Amino acid sequence: MRYSSKEMKRYNYLSTEIDAAYHEMSVKLGMSDSAMIILYTICDHGDSCPLQTVCRQSGIRKQTINSAVRKLESEGIVYLEAAGAKNKNLCLTEEGKRLAERTAIRIMKAENEIFASWEQEEVEQYLALTERFLKEIKEKSKEI
Repeated sequence: MRYSSKEMKRYNYLSTEIDAAYHEMSVKLGMSDSAMIILYTICDHGDSCPLQTVCRQSGIRKQTINSAVRKLESEGIVYLEAAGAKNKNLCLTEEGKRLAERTAIRIMKAENEIFASWEQEEVEQYLALTERFLKEIKEKSKEI
């Protein structure tokens, strides 16, 4: 018995291959996936961002993120800064900024080049359909 539609199989294949491409880039740049995701998320927000944001946006377990943060702290790449009573910001050190330039920012530039090579209408359509899928899958998740 088949449960996935042809379209869902294709979507799953594409999603998995995209994840594999990001993993391969992390490996080529000498970083673990979790360390790369942390650097990428920080860079996406500037030179710092709330630790809670890294956990939420990465989809990685909090324990894994915390382990990766401790390792990056010990390497002098990031540091934690208090942001209120319960919250912390994850900040890049100067060494972290240099590492991010050689790693996460290179990936971000590649992504930007891809979108820049598409027609604006294609970008908008891709993003709109992705947002629609996200909204609808969230609705369906409430029914499960």
